[in-house]
Amino acid sequence: MAVFVSDEQSAIGLDLSRWVRLAHLALDEERVPDDAELSLIFVDEESITDLNRRFLEGSAATDVLAFPIDEDVVAGGRRPDEGGRGPGSPSEAEDPPVVLGDVVICPTVAARQAPEHQASFDDEMALLVVHGILHLLNYDHSEERDAQTMRRRERELLERFRQSEESGKL
Repeated sequence: MAVFVSDEQSAIGLDLSRWVRLAHLALDEERVPDDAELSLIFVDEESITDLNRRFLEGSAATDVLAFPIDEDVVAGGRRPDEGGRGPGSPSEAEDPPVVLGDVVICPTVAARQAPEHQASFDDEMALLVVHGILHLLNYDHSEERDAQTMRRRERELLERFRQSEESGKL
């Protein structure tokens, strides 16, 4: 899996490799195909306000936005009944990668709201990374039942990330 990262803000220093590791863990745990790609983009408040206004009819800075690209994420594993290249096919022919989309996060909004959630800045950022990725994977929180499912999965992934950092496996 490819996780592209871009830090387009300068207000808060970020450990970009940490957020890439978290993204990889979330994608692995969600069993996203190995050829999937996504982008993590960290922006300032002006940029996220503009994106929120243009695409979601919002009026202010927000913490995270997710922009899915490929609507149907192909599950991992082999599916012989779905066709595809067979034995003897040219080795250079490859299917295009599954492009999940972009997760756009505003660190200054995260820093401001972390105390409101009784969280550290790093915990808030981790939640936003996972939250955005889950949105790309079709999780939603518009209905209470879906919101509970999404919150439960966020907690599971964040706990798994904490454990892997403590054990030094990531």
